[in-house]
Amino acid sequence: MEKTLVILKPSCVQRALMGEVISRFEKKGLRLAGMKMTRLTDAILNEHYAHLKNESYFNRVKNSMEVCPVIVQCWEGINAANVVRALIGATNGREASAGTIRGDLSISSQENIVHASDSADSAKVELERFFSEDEIFDYKLSTLAHLYACDEI
Repeated sequence: MEKTLVILKPSCVQRALMGEVISRFEKKGLRLAGMKMTRLTDAILNEHYAHLKNESYFNRVKNSMEVCPVIVQCWEGINAANVVRALIGATNGREASAGTIRGDLSISSQENIVHASDSADSAKVELERFFSEDEIFDYKLSTLAHLYACDEI
């Protein structure tokens, strides 16, 4: 099964939407493999958002992510990164489709509730950035046989 990273951003934490967002992933059938609350340091943010360092909004992104602790999560399932991306919707909440997390819960491109890895390859790097090996758990969901066909797992 593929693993992917999700970060519940300060906009999610401050608006007390954590349970609602987590329940969407659970209802879809993804398995939570790790979760913790943490404060993101300047060093972590510089590494995580290095691809944005030359953008005019880089400091705004970092400042937003430092407002309060975030909740980092590892979710698992078949094609987990793509499934999560579909659930969260377009980056800009004003453009995200209704029914997606961002489409239903945000109206901003910055304060858009959640970060998610954009691919399985990115997820591997990002999960290593935020979790140690002993913080990711492997266990069997009793509902697994009701989530996938027998030849999918």
